[in-house]
Amino acid sequence: MTGIAVLGSTNMDLVAYVARAPEPGETVTGREFRTVPGGKGANQAVAAARAGGNVTMIGAVGDDVYGAQLRAGLEHAGIDTDLLHTAEGPSGTAHIVVDDTGANSIVVIPGANGTVTAIGPGEMAAIAGADLLLLQLELPLSAVVEGARVAHAQGVRTILTPSPVLPLPSELLDCVDLLIPNQHEAAALTGFADPLAAARHLLSQVPAVIVTLGAKGCLYAARGGEPVLFPAPEVTAVDTTGAGDTFVGTLAVALGERRPVPEALAWASSAAALCVQRPGASASMPYRTEIDAA
Repeated sequence: MTGIAVLGSTNMDLVAYVARAPEPGETVTGREFRTVPGGKGANQAVAAARAGGNVTMIGAVGDDVYGAQLRAGLEHAGIDTDLLHTAEGPSGTAHIVVDDTGANSIVVIPGANGTVTAIGPGEMAAIAGADLLLLQLELPLSAVVEGARVAHAQGVRTILTPSPVLPLPSELLDCVDLLIPNQHEAAALTGFADPLAAARHLLSQVPAVIVTLGAKGCLYAARGGEPVLFPAPEVTAVDTTGAGDTFVGTLAVALGERRPVPEALAWASSAAALCVQRPGASASMPYRTEIDAA
């Protein structure tokens, strides 16, 4: 079983469903509200666990009711939470608006995630003992860089999702094996709106890049080879909130199983396609049997 360490955020998603998102200064009436466990780190952890990975979650929750719910949800998914610390104060929250096309906009309040500024010996040991490390940017950058350094020093394959997007220091990029931005993040990082141009630029900084393109699939590029576009399955989206994290978590399992890249990408794309057909983030993520069947 693939061992995956996730150093990342754990949030409670507060999701409002509306016909269309409000314009600045406008009020609209929604049809439904849900609280759903989320956070990019926790979402990737759940996706990887449901896809068959042996997952350890590294991060923090608050000492509020959301913190207890978030921890319980991860444990229910079979994720090791011994290194998910409890900090004083509120847990992280994400305030999400989902419209009738499935598109979403998100405001993240870090809460307890902001207390994870460094990692200790236990966290270092968990990263060193994993097959892959998954990173995002919803924790303080200092902890992300430290985790990447530990993984790189131990030969642990490191995958970074640069979200929310911010300038990436070379000390982080030097330790990343695979960078997975979406097309908007790729443009923000490089200044190139064209995903192909953005991917080629990013290859000067990391060995491999996957630019996710939503319903259009993803673009894979690695040093020494030609970029390849992999189409996504055609489905009707209900909620795209957890699609990117589903893709990354599932892909990590496939790569840990040493599947060829085309097969791994097809498997992860199938998982993301299943996810967007259901409401919610972690709640919508498919299990291994469902992905195999798809």
